[in-house]
Amino acid sequence: MPKVTYIEHDGTETTLEAATGDSVMETAIAGGVDRIVAECGGSMMCATCHCYVDDAWIERTGTRSEGEDDMLASAVCEVKPTSRLSCQIAMTPELDGLVVHLPEEQV
Repeated sequence: MPKVTYIEHDGTETTLEAATGDSVMETAIAGGVDRIVAECGGSMMCATCHCYVDDAWIERTGTRSEGEDDMLASAVCEVKPTSRLSCQIAMTPELDGLVVHLPEEQV
C-alpha cells in the first residue's frame, strides 16, 4: 500500500497507508488528520481539503483541473502553485511516499 505523509503547519508529521485509488483526502479522514476538514466529502464543492503538494512530488500528482482552480479561489489560506484539493489526488503505487503540507486553517 502506498504511503502519504501529511505535514501540519507546526511541523507535526503523520504518515498513513493509503488504499490504491483512495484520495489523499479519504486517507486523511480515515487516519484522523484534523487539518483536512472535507466538508463536502470529496465532491469538489469546497476547499476544506486544501493542501500544498511537496515540491518533490508536484510533477507526479498532475495538474489542477479548472474546477479545482475555481474551488481553490475560496480557500481560506494562501493559494500557491503547489496548492491542490486533496480529494482530487488519487493514490497510486507511483505516489508511494507522497508528502503534502497542510495550511494553517481550512475554514
